[in-house]
Amino acid sequence: MYHFQVADDHPLFRNAILEVIKHHYPNSVVNTSCNLDGTIRDLEHNPDTDLLLLDIHMPGSQDLFGLIMVREKFPSIPVVIISAIDNHNTINRAIGHGACGYIPKSCSSQDIYQAIDSILNGNRWVPEEVRNNLRPIDSEEKELAAKVATLTPQQYRVLCYLREGWLNKQIGYEMGLTEATIKAHITAIFRKLGITNRTQTVISLNKLSLDDLVGS
Repeated sequence: MYHFQVADDHPLFRNAILEVIKHHYPNSVVNTSCNLDGTIRDLEHNPDTDLLLLDIHMPGSQDLFGLIMVREKFPSIPVVIISAIDNHNTINRAIGHGACGYIPKSCSSQDIYQAIDSILNGNRWVPEEVRNNLRPIDSEEKELAAKVATLTPQQYRVLCYLREGWLNKQIGYEMGLTEATIKAHITAIFRKLGITNRTQTVISLNKLSLDDLVGS
């Protein structure tokens, strides 16, 4: 019996994944979540999860952060990315940051099953057209990812707002926090990333962004 975590905020595709799992693994346990915080809570309660299927851009999981965070906190749990984005660069970087598979949402139910089955058997699965073209990500990006992985989800939200040029007061209003709390988060972010100002923050975060990511 397998234990799955399906993390996707799109009900239609989440249900499609659930149907595949129920059909091919009828005795399995399946938990679902629709944001990164909920996913992490579920995994904390179920550390023996056999496979996490993670939407790369669900709430809280902007760009590569969700994958980086999960791999840092739960290194023994295999992660397969599910996304509407199927370009080579995105797939390559997801694999480079620790995903054991990448399933485009355009895949058929049979392809989804084959991907899940292959990964459960210890293999890596990506679309056939990119299998022979994967390459390592550069060391600078890996080093930055390791630093970003030390941020809390709330700190990462603050970081994303900083990237957009928001003021502390605006961030606090959006997150329901005081300006003093936001300042404390920013201080912690600067310390963890080894930076000293907002400009460096934007530059750092852009290195982990997926500029071609328009939906998932």
